[in-house]
Amino acid sequence: MPFVAALKDATLAALVAFGLFFFMIGLRAEQGAGGALQISTRWPDLAMLVAAVFAGAFARTLLFARGAAPLARLLPACLAQRLSQTVKTASRFVAPALLIFTLLVPVLFYHNRYVLDLGIMVLTYVMLGWGLNIVIGLAGLLDLGYVAFYAVGAYSYALLSTTYGLSFWVCLPLAGILAAFWGIILGFPVLRLRGDYLAIVTLAFGEIIRLVLLNWQSFTGGPNGISSIPRPTFFGLPFSEGEGSFAAAFGLEYSPTHRVVFLFYLILVLALLTNWATLRLRRLPIGRAWEAMREDEIACRSLGINTTATKLTAFAIGAMFGGFAGSFFATRQGFISPESFTFGESALVLAIVVLGGMGSQLGVAVAALVMLGGFELFREFELYRMLVFGFAMVLIMIWRPRGLVATRDPSVYLTERKAIAGSFVKAQG
Repeated sequence: MPFVAALKDATLAALVAFGLFFFMIGLRAEQGAGGALQISTRWPDLAMLVAAVFAGAFARTLLFARGAAPLARLLPACLAQRLSQTVKTASRFVAPALLIFTLLVPVLFYHNRYVLDLGIMVLTYVMLGWGLNIVIGLAGLLDLGYVAFYAVGAYSYALLSTTYGLSFWVCLPLAGILAAFWGIILGFPVLRLRGDYLAIVTLAFGEIIRLVLLNWQSFTGGPNGISSIPRPTFFGLPFSEGEGSFAAAFGLEYSPTHRVVFLFYLILVLALLTNWATLRLRRLPIGRAWEAMREDEIACRSLGINTTATKLTAFAIGAMFGGFAGSFFATRQGFISPESFTFGESALVLAIVVLGGMGSQLGVAVAALVMLGGFELFREFELYRMLVFGFAMVLIMIWRPRGLVATRDPSVYLTERKAIAGSFVKAQG
């Protein structure tokens, strides 16, 4: 019976919540007057949390059974169908609308430095998400160490520019090439690994890179990082004050916002190039090989596809875009250190890809905007920000278990089925 099943699920969820929150909420360690550690209890708070979990689990199972919880179950059939058609029609205009709005952000918020910096950060993570989407969403390889390629790109640009005086436009492709090289190095040891084992090895790779950057002080600067990283120029025109600058060349009054707007459009172009390259690669044989390997690696091998080359190209190309993003991060910040490339960055990018919908370019962009924008909205509520963020993630996984954009067009499909079928019938006749 639904009531009995809901009661069982709610009881189990309440027991799990009690075990998790007993030491976190029920008991509290405080320093006493004499300096000794004292344990105090908060049983009412613990009881409220367990009761809330019980009620939520009971209501969810009673309303949606034990499967996913689509919104259509709460609406009449006719209204749900009409809503689905409306959403499908509106989704065609989401991507163009987002692109137009992004292009107008520097114009609309020219005097709001906070919004411009937030837009640059969101676009950076959109680019990282699209790069990781190649590895996870298209090739089906779970990578928890993607921040390593981000770090390789950042340190490649920082070291090349500060040591040899190379410009950003020269260092950018070099940083991508070096990151792709490290992607191939990671790919070789994990050719036979899949699933959780692959995730553990890639996680270790990310930590190894961070520890090398932290301890190789003579080369990377160690915990002190690298400072005074050169800023990019506009065709050789620096964004500074005086003769020969960008403002002087175009007869403008000098403003620090010029450089911020240029960085905004620069990361936008890099992100759009990442998106364009990904869409093109999906339609090529290598892209179809990635998707075939994601669905079934054994069947992929039986078709004669070289899975070794397929995996290595996925790691290399995904790492290359991560290196581009890292190079931009270094020139934007002007200072980098190993603290900027922790596992939390990999987890955030992975969450963007998973919640947006693996394999969906639009979903990744929307998820990055929602997640990073949500972080900023709750910045004033620092104590509750992660709680609200975790609750929102749970709701998304319940309502949309395959991500915000769970469906996408196939990479290759037949557009003229009727015409081809008609010509075949005529030929037979």
